[in-house]
Amino acid sequence: MGMRSWIAAGLLALALVLGAFGASADAPAPQVGVVRVAKKPVRETSEFVGRIEATDRVNLVARVTAFLEEIDFKEGAEVHKGDLLYRLEQPPFEADVAAKAAQVAQYQAQLQNAAITRKRAELLLHTPAGQQSTLDDARANELALQAELMQAEANLRISKINLGYTEIRAPIDGKIGRTNVTVGNVVSPSSGTLATIVSQDPMYVLFPVALREVVDLRKRYADQGGLEAVILRLRLPDGRIYGETGHLDFVDNTVSQNTDTLLLRGVIPNPPLEAGKGAAKGDQMGARELTDGEFVTVILEGVQPIEALTIPRAAVLTDMAGDYVYVVGAGNRIEQRRIVLGQTSPAEAVVLKGLSEGELVVLEGLQKVRPGLVVMPGPATPSPAPDKAAAAETLKAE
Repeated sequence: MGMRSWIAAGLLALALVLGAFGASADAPAPQVGVVRVAKKPVRETSEFVGRIEATDRVNLVARVTAFLEEIDFKEGAEVHKGDLLYRLEQPPFEADVAAKAAQVAQYQAQLQNAAITRKRAELLLHTPAGQQSTLDDARANELALQAELMQAEANLRISKINLGYTEIRAPIDGKIGRTNVTVGNVVSPSSGTLATIVSQDPMYVLFPVALREVVDLRKRYADQGGLEAVILRLRLPDGRIYGETGHLDFVDNTVSQNTDTLLLRGVIPNPPLEAGKGAAKGDQMGARELTDGEFVTVILEGVQPIEALTIPRAAVLTDMAGDYVYVVGAGNRIEQRRIVLGQTSPAEAVVLKGLSEGELVVLEGLQKVRPGLVVMPGPATPSPAPDKAAAAETLKAE
């Protein structure tokens, strides 16, 4: 009885397997949603890590030795060229100017007397009372006093310059940092930097680019005007796209030996923020979006769009070997196709190699397909149109 039970169970299992096989063989081909590979106008972009740098930077230093009497600025505020920032003790320098002016007046008086003496000697030269030696001495004395007067006038100018140095004014427009010295201290040329001013608008953005990428960029835009065919955008540290655009203005002439990169520089506006857009109402600190030394992502974007093969980003799969898609080939049979991607976004991807225009790529039902499987392709469900608010925000970001 035991042996018969085992035989019966085996026959039943075999029947179930054969039945399942027959059922799978008769199952209809799975339906998948496909999209057709097509060319679309896209703007070529490249991204690099960059750093914001002020176009002008001035370290304020004292040019004379004196006590600091006044600090006439607010730390962190924006200042304008010519604004008074520091006032040093002035009375000693004013006294020195007065002393040098008196010395100039003294030599002027002596020079006038010497000129009179020389003229008198010239008149007496052709008389019995006149002597050539007397005239020569008078001329020499006049010339010596002229030289001494010039020296005194030069000393007076130096004293006036030193008096002017007791007022330290802003040489450029920009934002001033914190002061390194307080009222009551003695400052001198050896005291170092009193404060630093950095310009605010426009700003530089410097970013290193691998030499191979520089060559690619040069080839890509050579026929479109070179640097003039590229606009520069920034992605800020919080992920937002900066509202202003800039342009490249400098490419270094030496490749870094340590990193094999070339330094590029762009110029971009940095206007003050409006109240309600990052700046408080009545903000006197000159709030701006870009700050000297800030890290940003630099986006180089072609001015003119180009035609490129594009597919939805959701159709691209990735494994250890790279990116691939499933293509519906002859007889509606699935093929796995390795591809090389260009620039991508959350919605679309540019395909550089691996696909041809017009081919059908599986977008929906990817979990049901495998290479060699016959499928029933149909149009993929269109992506829902973004609402007006989202569209407006996207356009604003662009």
